[in-house]
Amino acid sequence: MGEAPAGSPVRSERTGDVAVVYAGDYLNKLSGERIERVCRERLREGCRALVVDFNETSMVNSIGVSILLGVIDAAERTSARLVFAGASGQAAQLFQLLGLTRHVTLAPDKQTALKLLSEFTDAGAANH
Repeated sequence: MGEAPAGSPVRSERTGDVAVVYAGDYLNKLSGERIERVCRERLREGCRALVVDFNETSMVNSIGVSILLGVIDAAERTSARLVFAGASGQAAQLFQLLGLTRHVTLAPDKQTALKLLSEFTDAGAANH
């Protein structure tokens, strides 16, 4: 399982007010910092919801998890919704054990996450 080179970008896409950020195969310090940077950029651009897609992630280390706390903090400060999608059983258990699920929603896959968030962003648009 090769890690992307230190300078390689994090894949992301945006549809309306929702951004999807792909965590890649290994969540560690380097990849976590790149994910956090992209998430913060999307929030500054006006996204009201973020999906971090862990579908391809086979390993998560403790430093990577600690960096996710920065993503959670940034989302909370902008009142954005945050969903972790596609986390493997082991990663999902880790997120629950460490209390991250008190601040984020876990979804089984990206499509489910986007469906959950479409209800949130549609409701928010109706209030503007």
